[in-house]
Amino acid sequence: MLPKKIVVALSLASCLALPPAAFAQASRDGVAEDMVARSVFQVLLGEFALQRGDARLALEAWADLAERTGDPQALARATEIAGFAGRNDLALALAERWRQAEPESTRARQAEAALLIQAGRIDELGPQLAALLAQDKENLPGNLLHLNRTLARIQDKNAVLELVDRLTAPYLDLPEAHFALTQAALAAGQEPRALTSVEQALRLRPDWEIAAIARAQIQSRQSNTKAFEDLQAFVKRYPEAREARLALARLLIGEKRYDEALGHYDALIKASPDDPALLYPGAMLALQQNQREIGRDRLERLLKTPFPDRSTIHFLLGQIAQEAGEKDKALGHFQQVTSGERYVAARARSAQLLLELGRGEEARALLHETRGTTPGERTQLVLSEAQLLREAGRHDEAYATLDKALTTQPDDPELLYDAALSAERIGKHEQMETWLKRLLTLQPDHAHALNALGYSLADRNIRLPEAETLIGRANKLAPEDPFILDSLGWVQYRRGRIGEALDTLQRAYRIKPDPEIAAHLGEVLWIAERRDEARRIWLEARQHHPDNSTLADTLKKFLP
Repeated sequence: MLPKKIVVALSLASCLALPPAAFAQASRDGVAEDMVARSVFQVLLGEFALQRGDARLALEAWADLAERTGDPQALARATEIAGFAGRNDLALALAERWRQAEPESTRARQAEAALLIQAGRIDELGPQLAALLAQDKENLPGNLLHLNRTLARIQDKNAVLELVDRLTAPYLDLPEAHFALTQAALAAGQEPRALTSVEQALRLRPDWEIAAIARAQIQSRQSNTKAFEDLQAFVKRYPEAREARLALARLLIGEKRYDEALGHYDALIKASPDDPALLYPGAMLALQQNQREIGRDRLERLLKTPFPDRSTIHFLLGQIAQEAGEKDKALGHFQQVTSGERYVAARARSAQLLLELGRGEEARALLHETRGTTPGERTQLVLSEAQLLREAGRHDEAYATLDKALTTQPDDPELLYDAALSAERIGKHEQMETWLKRLLTLQPDHAHALNALGYSLADRNIRLPEAETLIGRANKLAPEDPFILDSLGWVQYRRGRIGEALDTLQRAYRIKPDPEIAAHLGEVLWIAERRDEARRIWLEARQHHPDNSTLADTLKKFLP
């Protein structure tokens, strides 16, 4: 059986061999049969050549047929094949003949216009596009809106603007004409002209969301204030304008005005309560503003929609539950994170929760069976396992785990830092210094590494000038970090500057009432003969942190 295209082509060939009057005369002269046979042969030759991938032969057959008969259908097919074969010059000539043979054909004009655009012959393009616009009055608004997309391949954007100016001139009573001018002016970098045109579009159609959003985008390049004012006024006048409200919310997010943005997402979600495109950013904004229950509700609703990234939703819900102390619920969510960039983090958090639930061996087994695909993920798994071991009091094993990981990733900053702290805990001070100095070679401005090395020296009461220099550098990098301030106060105390140490430690404690800062502050107060204050701070800290070893050692030393 012949392919359908070939059957259609054969039918066409029998019809286009000669016009009807000529066909009648040819029949009387005995010519018609030869003409039909030749046409059928050329159609078959052209189509079978195309099927074999021989575009050159196909084009020769169809172009000759089109030239010989002048038939619009043959010209259309020849134009199509010439374009496919990359013969744009011939395609354009054929398209022009096609349009002349069939002046009312929209397809012919569209083909010619497309080829003129491809050839960059913008001066010849205008009449064809003008005729297309005039021919299709029913779809004129939409055609005006698509005008710039049609002209997108032309590189000379100022020439495009001039062309759009001419093409829209008869239709300036339509807002779409002014919007087409807006788009062309923007592409040409003429923002004042674009703003004038979009304002005119809005005068003709005041409730047009697309134009209101475009105006705000143009205004925001000069003044966010004006963009906000006009878009807010538009949303106030047209509260059902969903896209405009969404654009306004995004502008507000860009300016970090999260509370206002959240209000708009609240309104949008109220109107479309099951829209994933609204629920996800609405949930993120609610969480950003510490409205956890609203955020949780929206994330849970997302799970009932076709939202594709369910693992991310479960991870976020797990975080919320973990922060609320709902360990079993959090574990359930983390266990449903089965893929994506949060997979390893979810497994690490699951292990931590299992440990807290008294299932330590299960936690470690979970980490061992998890495979990280990137160096960062492998690091995260090692750090999680070391943390589990430390919390179980198995500090030597934690150190060994980190030491082993550094043999394959010797320059990983996170591993170096955690391994150094682990070495410090078991008294391997030389190894701690080696790793921290290596880290500082890689990242000289690593504030926490500077602080850790300086604090270790100060706490052992050795090389105090060096310790203060290290901690001072860390303090300049992070002046409000309470733990760095604690180290600074501690080294000041070790160097005998009691008043200075007291001021620094009190500042650290105001920022974060941590039990170790409380231990240091209490000791300095005790030495300063302010013992009642020292007792109060220590006992208050012990009430909230009864298991902190540094605080317990300090209390044993001063309040046996």
